[in-house]
Amino acid sequence: MKVIGLTGSIGSGKSSVARLLAACGAEVLDADELARQARRELAAEICRAFPRACREGRPNDRLLAQIVFSNEEALRKLERIIHPYVRRRISERIEEARAGGEGLLVVEAPLLFETGWNPGYDGVLVVTAPDEARYRRVKRRSGLSRSEFYRRDAAQLPQHEKAARADWVIYNGGSQAEMRRRVRRWCREVMDEADP
Repeated sequence: MKVIGLTGSIGSGKSSVARLLAACGAEVLDADELARQARRELAAEICRAFPRACREGRPNDRLLAQIVFSNEEALRKLERIIHPYVRRRISERIEEARAGGEGLLVVEAPLLFETGWNPGYDGVLVVTAPDEARYRRVKRRSGLSRSEFYRRDAAQLPQHEKAARADWVIYNGGSQAEMRRRVRRWCREVMDEADP
């Protein structure tokens, strides 16, 4: 069993790469989905910490994002609530996967480097793309303004630093067909190593 961390800056296309990796046969564990689960399961604690971001006892993701991406201490406070849950779930799945033997488990984690937490990855794959392409993707997907995009981007490690720390980098600034070819090639190489 090989366990790979997958990351990239906002709008880089890491989720698209994750879908392609799943199509290649990898199991993909999405840390963002685990964070959404944490927000549901830890709603009462989040609402105590951020009452202005809650409606009818539930966190409102848009309001919560406005608060935490404009105040670093608020972001750290939210991370202290959510990250332990996410880490526990990732660690449990990695332990199960390693006990199972062969294959490839990819942990898609946008804040992989920022948290400084490594549950035993065998390597890290970083997806990069030009800033303007990343902004257009995020605007299309989430409707964020340019200033909101740059505020969220600034809350993460710059993508050139992520790329410098990576074991592999997939550039996602060309066509979709080019990106698919790069991912398939990477997947073949790494899955061959994972299943000797």
